Parts: sequence; structure tokens; C-alpha cells
Amino acid sequence: MNLTHTKIQPFPHSPPLTHPTFLFSSRSLLPFPRNLKPAHVSPSFLYKKHTLLRYGCFGVSRSRTRSSISEVKAEQKQKPLLVKRAYPFDEIEPKWQRYWEQNRTFRTPNDVDTSKPKFYVLDMFPYPSGAGLHVGHPLGYTATDILARFKRMQGYNVLHPMGWDAFGLPAEQYAIETGTHPKLTTLRNINRFRSQLKSLGFSYDWEREISTIEPQYYKWTQWIFLQLLKRGLAYQAEVPVNWCPALGTVLANEEVVDGVSERGGHPVIRKPMRQWMLKITAYADRLLEDLDELDWPESIKEMQKNWIGRSEGAEVEFCVLDSDGRETDMKITIYTTRPDTIFGATYLVVAPEYTLLSSIVSTEQRESVEEYQDIASRKSDLERTELQKEKTGVFSGCCAKNPTSGEPIPVWVADYVLGSYGTGAIMAVPAHDARDHQFASKFNIPIKWVVTPNNGSCFESGKAYSGEGIIVNSSNLKVGLDINGLSSKEAAYRVIEWAEKVGKGKKKVNYKLRDWLFARQRYWGEPIPVIFLEDSGESLPVLESELPLTLPELDDFTPSGTGEPPLSKAVSWVKTIDPSSGKPATRETNTMPQWAGSCWYYLRFMDPKNSNELVDKAKEKYWSPVDVYVGGAEHAVLHLLYSRFWHKVLYDIGVVSTKEPFKCVINQGIILGEVQYTACKDTDGNYISADSADDLGEYLQENISEERVVKSGEFFVLKDSPNIRLIARAHKMSKSRGNVVNPDDVVSEYGADSLRLYEMFMGPFRDSKTWNTSGIEGVHRFLGRTWRLIVGSPLHHGAFKDGTLVTDEEPTMEQLRTLHKCIAKVTEEIEGTRFNTGISAMMEFINAAYKWDKQPKAIIEAFVLLLSPYAPHMAEEIWSRLGHPDSIAYEAFPKADPAYLKESTVVLPVQINGKTRGTIQVEKGCSEEDAFTLASQDEKLSKYLNGKPIKKRIFVPGKILNVILDRQNVKAGSIQ
Repeated sequence: MNLTHTKIQPFPHSPPLTHPTFLFSSRSLLPFPRNLKPAHVSPSFLYKKHTLLRYGCFGVSRSRTRSSISEVKAEQKQKPLLVKRAYPFDEIEPKWQRYWEQNRTFRTPNDVDTSKPKFYVLDMFPYPSGAGLHVGHPLGYTATDILARFKRMQGYNVLHPMGWDAFGLPAEQYAIETGTHPKLTTLRNINRFRSQLKSLGFSYDWEREISTIEPQYYKWTQWIFLQLLKRGLAYQAEVPVNWCPALGTVLANEEVVDGVSERGGHPVIRKPMRQWMLKITAYADRLLEDLDELDWPESIKEMQKNWIGRSEGAEVEFCVLDSDGRETDMKITIYTTRPDTIFGATYLVVAPEYTLLSSIVSTEQRESVEEYQDIASRKSDLERTELQKEKTGVFSGCCAKNPTSGEPIPVWVADYVLGSYGTGAIMAVPAHDARDHQFASKFNIPIKWVVTPNNGSCFESGKAYSGEGIIVNSSNLKVGLDINGLSSKEAAYRVIEWAEKVGKGKKKVNYKLRDWLFARQRYWGEPIPVIFLEDSGESLPVLESELPLTLPELDDFTPSGTGEPPLSKAVSWVKTIDPSSGKPATRETNTMPQWAGSCWYYLRFMDPKNSNELVDKAKEKYWSPVDVYVGGAEHAVLHLLYSRFWHKVLYDIGVVSTKEPFKCVINQGIILGEVQYTACKDTDGNYISADSADDLGEYLQENISEERVVKSGEFFVLKDSPNIRLIARAHKMSKSRGNVVNPDDVVSEYGADSLRLYEMFMGPFRDSKTWNTSGIEGVHRFLGRTWRLIVGSPLHHGAFKDGTLVTDEEPTMEQLRTLHKCIAKVTEEIEGTRFNTGISAMMEFINAAYKWDKQPKAIIEAFVLLLSPYAPHMAEEIWSRLGHPDSIAYEAFPKADPAYLKESTVVLPVQINGKTRGTIQVEKGCSEEDAFTLASQDEKLSKYLNGKPIKKRIFVPGKILNVILDRQNVKAGSIQ
């Protein structure tokens, strides 16, 4: 079908119409008014797809090439006639996007005037997936763009860049499935994302665009790794990892959900592998302490504190006993935060992956323990430590000696203890720990109470008491320890002191934070710049002068299945020579995780073309830190923590000048898909109310279209059967749910400015919101009203005239007050990222302006400047029509004049014979005579005053006007 020469049948008996410029898509149709010839048709008349056009003709779309009149009429009954576009956004927006690109409007020069203030605003750069953007993505991007445009207009040097986090598993999996090289897939996706972002008018400096897959970028990622290696912060270790055989790679904990890979749903097991690790734990205290200096959401700071998990306690040794109860040379070292409860330890628990487990397990229990280890290896850490889950475990077959009580206690294996936390072993005190109590109750292990509450209250039956108190049942004179009667804190101190004295333990600070697993068994990632000598296996760093170490070309990306990474297939690349000794060597075939490139990208934006150093020191000192960093809360404890760690290392070696990378972090809310309605049915197919479905047991569900739904009180019900309550729920946008809204469709239908405005107007920026396509029509109408107020209504053929309707007259006091109130509100709300209320203020201004007889240029120009950060395309066009040759982007943002913000009028209550009959608006300082004149002219009050004899007036300036009528001369019934 040739879309540039599509024949349209406007009426059943009319000849075909053809015009070479008519373009049709599945999103827009051109109607033909009865009084117009084809040549007169203008893009001013755009309708939603498949809708019968009001003039009686219908268009052709890709999804329906042969629609009958009856089909379209039937569809029209379901979808009411839609409004024409409110202003020519389809002409304005491409025009100004071309202008910005050709004139490099938003380019931040390499050498800026450093005497001016700076504002560095950054989005968490996206992973460019094949699906492209959905309408949830522009929420954060629009907010940062408003801030960037606002600060430019306030005279700041603004850095507002965009790039791509482009390495990662999804592209590699796609390559495996399709045989397409991940580089080709990634570049195609990047082009798609870039095109979509440009269509929304974001003021990014595209000349600073970076991608983590570019060798000139990951050269410096590799350089940072070498600095970590030099300082002992990068090392190799045998560690248990989440191994996914199907994907052939190690997965991070967050990539494993319910024992399967988040991508693909493949089984994941725990197995030990030799891996590269980064020693983030060396920075744990600094990562904690410096949180207090940051303007971040408290929830994010709290999540990082919990993730780091600093705790003070003690390490204590428990001697392992042989089968005859004699002490052996083996010791189980436990970590506890409650050494005061050590006399109450009635058993030990070791993790299934505990390093000494194979040495202490008895012959009789070995098979059971190994079977339990295998089951535990298939669970994620989150599953294992979930408080609500039923505790499982198996007896190891051996016992250990409690060093304080001297009693033998059993050693159990249980997955609620992690090998990665503390020593991988704990002393279990079931009387004073809920998990231990649950476990002991299940396996009939003794429970010994050693702490009583300070207030003397009794223990709650069947539950552990985990609080502090007074110590009881905790004395053994044979070992020289008696802590009875002491407070928990004093007892803990005494136990640690005793353990250090007798050589059975020591004070210990511990962290939940583990060192960062920094290796992946996949192809599509940064090569790790390390070689291994073939004769000795010694690892050596690649020389910095040889960076970047680039990825070799591969045709086969499939995992080996043995744990050997795909890079091992590039034999000629793997085999190399150590330049220092001349000895044969092999390259590291693991690659860096996807997190690597995103740890420092904010620095590269400051100096993206520098081939000699990661970032120029002067540029870094000027632009650091990032002033506002916007992104999802899901990155709270991974990307943000890793970035802070790398930044602190770079600070220590003098690359950066600040201790922290991001001054202010803002988490935008999630945009959920449109509300979906579901009806419940019994097995016979009859509708049943959702509130009674659970009582039925087995029932079916059916999706219901919005047209069949009506709201009844707090609930949604079937329109035809109001007694049938429905399930109404909005879900996160996903292809699997079919609730993804493509921003391209919205831009085509309403324009980019409408999409930007709607996303900001939906609700508070930080809150989650539900998408409603019909809701965008409201902001679209607002932009249309703004356009018509300033430019005028369309001419008879649909086009708009050039120029504007503004006048050169001096503004009135009322107009100035209205404007400056709007300026003050919009400025305050942008600075507070309360964008929705800023839009409300502009809507109120337009409502007021429609009541004016004239639109003074001075007033309108100031308003257009206010609108500019939100709706930049329309603002640029109107600014140009107002006679300005240059872009609005660097014009000064208006400032509110306090003189116009003072209230100069008051609302004056008016009483007739002591009874309030209405109010009037008067100037402060208004005289009694003027107030009475205004009251006499008021439509509501005049019927009480005009022609009536007045006895006297009581006037309190600014407070009240009371008119006392002469009742003797008033006809009965004239005053109600």
C-alpha cells in the first residue's frame, strides 16, 4: 500500500480523492470538511485512529485497510468524537527542535565563565532496551529539563547531559537468541532512545553524549580498576555466588527472585567460584558517616545504613567436642551483638556454606547435611533470611562447648544464617531472639532465660524477649565470670573483657555489607585489564599505556556451561605476552558487571573528549558535585552506594575534589499503567461481586472495558449491574500486561509540550501516579487556550495567522498583580520541585487573562517566560512571534516584585439592618462614601439599598459597612 497516494472516499457516492501529500498512520487521520477541496486540507484537523470523521469521511490506517461505513459507525458509538488539535504543535515542535540542534542552543562550552554560578543536573542514564521509552520514563527527564531551563534563565552555567548505560546481560541474551552482535543491537536501541528523547524537546547537550560501550569511555573504567588493584581494593577470592547454568553467568543477589533468574526465570544455584572482588567494606564507616551531609531522601539514607549494617559486638570461640565429649583443636568462632546473653546460648547454628562444616559433621549426618546444603544453594539470601518463613535445619552430629557455662550444646546447620555475614556461625539464644526461638521450638531445643525486663514485667508465653534488661542465670565461678544483676550493656562489656583476658574472644565491629562481587561470565562487558603468567599463574595488571583493552570480535556468545566465560573462545585474544618479562600469559576472560560503567559517568560528562585523563581537574573542581540527581529509588543501595565508593577512592588519590558525588538526590514516583477493571465469574459464567468471590473459592476473571464501568461510592461496578463490584487496579507498565503507553503516540496526538505538562501535572513529582490518557486532554486544552489568547483563533481554513494579539498598552494594576503572583508561585514551585502546583498557578493566570479586554505585551512576555521551562516549543514560537530574533532559552526568568504581591484590596462584609447580605471588594483605605457606592452598584446588594430611605451608616474601615434603613418609611415586606 502506497501511503503517499492513498485514496479517500469521503461520501458513499463521491469520486475518489487523491492528494500526494496526505500521510496516514495508525495514530492520526485527516478529515475532509464538506466545504473544502482536498487542496485546502490542513494538518489542523487531526483525529484519533479509526474514528468516523465528523464530516462523513473515514481514513485508511495500517491496521485496517478496508473498513466499512457500518464498522466505523459502530466504533464511533464506542468512542465519542474527539477534539481537533488545539494549536499547531505538529508544525511548531519539529521546527524548534531543528532550530535548537542547528544552533547548538543547549551546548555547554568546554571553557565556561567560572565566575558565574553552576548548576549540574543529571538523570540516571538509561539502559537502552529494544522496547524504547514508555510514558513512565519522561517523568524524571521532564523534571530535570524544567530545572535546567529554569537555571539557564537565571544566569547559571548549566550542565545537563545524557548518555547510555549500554553494557549488560539483556543485549547479550538477545545476541544468543538471534545471532545479532550485541553492539549492533545496542546501537540500534540507542538511536531509538535518542530519537524519542529529542522528540520531547529535552535541552540536553548532545555533544557530551557518552556510552559505556565506547572504548574511549571504558578505557577510564579500566583505569579506575587498576587504581583499585594498586591499593589492594581489588582482589580475587573463592566465594559462593549465584550461578545460573542456563544464562552461563554469575548473578547479583538483586538479579535472583525466588530462586530463579529475574531475566528468563532460569534456576539459580549457589556454588563457590574464584571471582574478582572490590573491597567496599574498607570504606564502610565513611560511607555511613558522610550520609549525614547529603540532601537525600531519608528513606534512601536509611536503606543505605541498613545495607551497610554496622554493628558492634564480639567474636567468641566455642570449642568443638568429639563424640566422647572431649575438647578438640577445632574452634567455631561466632559473632554476636548480644554477648550479655551468652549463658543463654543452648545451641550453635552454622550456615550451609560454612567453611569448617565438612570437618565437623559426623559420619551419620553427612548425607543429610549434604542434601540440605544442596537445597539451600538454590535459595536467594532474601528467601533464606525472610522473617516470616518457616525455619529449616539439620543437626550436624557434633556438639561444642559453651565457654561460659561449660555445657555441651548441639551444632545445627540452618539456612537462616548466611556464610557471608559475620563468621558464618552464630550462638543461638532462643529465649531472647525470635528466629532462634522459632527454630528451638520446632526442634525441641532447650530454652534458657537470662534477661529480665527492666520494668519487672513477665515474659509473654511462647515468645522471645529480645530487649535489654537485668541479667539472671549467668554465673560460673569456675571460669571466673559472674554477670548476674548487671544491666545488659554492663554485662556485654564484662563478657568481652573476660573473653579477651582468657583468650576466647574479642570486641568486634561487623558489617552486613559484603565486598562487591566484580566479575561476570559473559561477553558484553568491559574486559578486566589483568593477565596471568602461564608458568606461575601470577596475576599482573595491564600497563596503563595499553588501555583501552578492547573486546575481541566474537560470533558465538553462548555460555560454555562449565563456568568458562564466552571470552575464553577468543583464543588469539586470550593468549598474550607479558611485556615486562616476555613470558607467555593469558588474559582475564571474566568481564566487569554492568554497574561498573555507571559508577563514574557523571564525571566523564564534565570532560567527555579528554584522552589524557579521566577528567580535567579544573573542570571537575568547577562542576562537582552534581547538584541534582534524579532517578528511581530502586538504585538506592546498589548504583548509589557503588558510585559513592568509587568516588571516595578517586577522592583519596586526588582525581576529584569532593567527598561525595551527588549533593541532592530526588526519586521520582512511578507512573503506573491505566486502571484495569476485572470482573469475577462463577464456574457457570455468571458475574459475581468481587467482595464475595473469595468466599466462593474457585472463580474466573474477565477484563472489563472502561465503557462498561461506573463508580459507585468508593468502588467500581458494572454499569449494567451495579450490584457487581469490580476489581480496579493499576499496575506497573510492562509488555506482558499490555499496559505500556508509547510516548510517540501521545506526541503524535497531543504534542510533546502536552505530554511534558501532563506528566508534571498528574500529581506530586515524588509520588506514584496512574496514567490516564483522557487526562492529557485537560493540559492540552490549557495550551490551546494559551495559544488562542496570545495568537488568536484559527482562520476559516484551519491555519493560524502570523503574529499575536498583544498590545503595547501599559498594564493595569490588576494585571501586574495577577502576573507577579504567578511569577512568585511558579518560581517557588520550580525551586521546590512541586511542578504540578506551578502549572496550576499558570492555569489561574490564563483564566484571569481571558477576562481582560486587552493583553499588554509586557504582561504576556513575562508569562511566556514562565511557561518556557514547561512547554518550551510553544514558548519559543510565541516568543518569536512577539518579535524576538533569539531563542527564549537564555532570556532572564522573571522576578516577582514584592510591591505587587501585597494585598491592596480587602473583602468588606455589608450588613443591612445588622444582617450580612453580601460582600464587596474595596481598596485598603477606602472611604465610607466609596464603599457605599460600590455596595449600591453590587447586583446582589442593590435590591436592598436602591430607592430605600437610609437612617444611618456604620462604617469600620476594612472591617464592615452596616446600613440602617428607616423602617418607618419602608413599605412592609420590602425587606426580607
